[in-house]
Amino acid sequence: MRLILAAALTITALAAGAEEVVLGLSKDKVAITTSFDGSEILIFGAVKREEPIAEDPLEVVITVAGPSEPVVVRRKSRKFGIWVNTDVLEVDSAPSFYAVASTAPLQDVLSNTEDQRWKISIERAIRSVGAPETIPDAKNFTEAVIRIRRDAGLYQMLEDQVALDQQTLFRTSIDMPADLTEGDYTTRIFLTRNGDVVSHLETSIDVRKVGLERWLFSLSRNRPILYGLMSLAIAIFAGWGASAAFRLLRNG
Repeated sequence: MRLILAAALTITALAAGAEEVVLGLSKDKVAITTSFDGSEILIFGAVKREEPIAEDPLEVVITVAGPSEPVVVRRKSRKFGIWVNTDVLEVDSAPSFYAVASTAPLQDVLSNTEDQRWKISIERAIRSVGAPETIPDAKNFTEAVIRIRRDAGLYQMLEDQVALDQQTLFRTSIDMPADLTEGDYTTRIFLTRNGDVVSHLETSIDVRKVGLERWLFSLSRNRPILYGLMSLAIAIFAGWGASAAFRLLRNG
């Protein structure tokens, strides 16, 4: 499945300025079906100018973020020969999916001040307001969330992966895994110069389950008892069918 955010179709621009992001959206929905195995998002566009190109080079940073929700992180420690949960911390908000693509290393194209303002880096995108005084190393819990989701392909740092031609045309691609969370996926494009954001644009992609996937998901949420009974009946039928087939094979 392929999504294309292109400048060739509907053109959208920001408020008037010397340099603006110009971007079109050819498809703004992803349908999750039983055969869904991931998606590649192609993002490209152009920089609209009302003045000549400045001497200082322009850079592009693109982020794609899935729905955010609190995350409970537990730390296990070995006590009396067994592993037990010793500390628990709730990260206030973490995106279910987050990718950052840039024309160069992020620290070279974005200042720390602008990162704090726009919450662009993976670390800034995760919000942890406070932690119990009994957990002095709360930062390690946030790092654990990032590490686990990076390993699962849910958090991606794609430095040097945005191509910028003639300081005007840009493009990149982002792979999204199969286990996507439903919701709006916010896509942001930033133009930066000397570490400062000079222009940005934001749009969204709607990710939803459809067909049988949607029906089962809604049933599990709206009628959990019926969903449980149906799951049990399917399991019993599957077990009976396997047993009957085994008997036929043995007798045959």
